[in-house]
Amino acid sequence: FFYFPETCGISFRIQIGVKEVLDTDVLLKLLFHLPVNYPSTVPDISVTSDQLTRAQCMDVREKLLEEAKKHLSEPMIHDLILWVQQHLKDVIKQSATVCNEKTTLSKATEDGIWMLLLHLDHMRAKAKYVKTVEKWASNLRLTGRLMFMGKIILILLQGDRNSIKEYLILQKTSKVDVDSSGRKCKEKMMRVLCETELQSQHKRFQMFEVKEYSAPEELQKEFETAGLTTLFSEFVPPLLK
Repeated sequence: FFYFPETCGISFRIQIGVKEVLDTDVLLKLLFHLPVNYPSTVPDISVTSDQLTRAQCMDVREKLLEEAKKHLSEPMIHDLILWVQQHLKDVIKQSATVCNEKTTLSKATEDGIWMLLLHLDHMRAKAKYVKTVEKWASNLRLTGRLMFMGKIILILLQGDRNSIKEYLILQKTSKVDVDSSGRKCKEKMMRVLCETELQSQHKRFQMFEVKEYSAPEELQKEFETAGLTTLFSEFVPPLLK
């Protein structure tokens, strides 16, 4: 599918089949989000597959992002698709080796703590919206931050995976804001930047707080303190441009 938000760029989904990886054909579903300044900026990429584990999909995504950085300033989607078709087998082999080393840990954390990073375009009825988010986080026992920096609005949540999914449903289906006419409306300009399992290097937020930052450096420090430097560097700088 395609959609063309005026300021968000283009998103589209591609399905490709890769032959005989680990003795089976693998169907990969790739979601590309091209920012408005693409190809000067790498696209956001999501990778899913029924034949691969979540960890393997994450490894494929990371390798694709690394490859994308080599093609900055030139159209790259076709090259990325060719690359993944040619190299998927190698990525999966590497992933399996790492996975075997962490088998005990992964079993213990299979139902562990998850993390969600959302980007909101705006809040017209800010006070009401903030109270709603705080109430949902409290009811679902989610910790994290609602972060304001200039025009940037981010929601970072940590908690049980089912609670994270329930929060997303609430955020998408409830009338949380008002439109330009003052009528209650649903959130239509939300983007899920990242949804992933909390790793050992990530620190757990003890509570949910609403915070405002006066400069990008302050926002970056918040992420760094929580062990989320990579999350910040991957998703936040494109929003600052």
